[in-house]
Amino acid sequence: MGREFLNVFTGWASEYDSFVEGKDDQYREVFRNYDQILDKIVSNAGQSVMEFGIGTGNLTLKLLEAGKNVWGIEPSDEMRQLALEKLPEDTVVKDGDMQDYPVPDYPIDTIVSSYVFHHLNDAEKETALKDYAGQLISGGKVVFADTVFASDNEKAAILEEAKSLGYDELVEDLNREYYPMLSTVYDALKSAGFTHISFNQMNAFVWIFEATVTH
Repeated sequence: MGREFLNVFTGWASEYDSFVEGKDDQYREVFRNYDQILDKIVSNAGQSVMEFGIGTGNLTLKLLEAGKNVWGIEPSDEMRQLALEKLPEDTVVKDGDMQDYPVPDYPIDTIVSSYVFHHLNDAEKETALKDYAGQLISGGKVVFADTVFASDNEKAAILEEAKSLGYDELVEDLNREYYPMLSTVYDALKSAGFTHISFNQMNAFVWIFEATVTH
């Protein structure tokens, strides 16, 4: 991600795992099927993986347990520290974001992220995907999980429901960050040179989208 929203994680990083475990009513649906979401990313990933926004390391750990080689990127000092406490001590975790990041000196066949891509606005998403296409080997792919809306009407309906339930933090989140439409993501992937684009809805908010690049 970019660093625009780093202040959101200040003081919140230590609570993140309780959110993904469904202990907060406002975000329960956002993280419904969380383990299945991460498992699907892992199963769709290749062997040499760069992960953006590792957060507290939940996806990273699953990738490592599956025998993947992982190059982790995380801009939040708090998140990075929590992840390093959870992960094997030889895990590679670098300071960086989805636009400015160090790259490994070996080929990458998959770039993954979970709950991160929405931190880039639509123009930044397209620019970033073009950059990722250049980082990947031919036949490499991106596998991202994030909140995406099928239409403006769907987003408006979800916002109204959240307001009616008094989910003020969720409403603020949905209004503040750059959650895209499915069509926007598809067009950005296609413009960046990706093919075999697919979307798989995992809950009312989150879709997994995957695409392949051929140089």
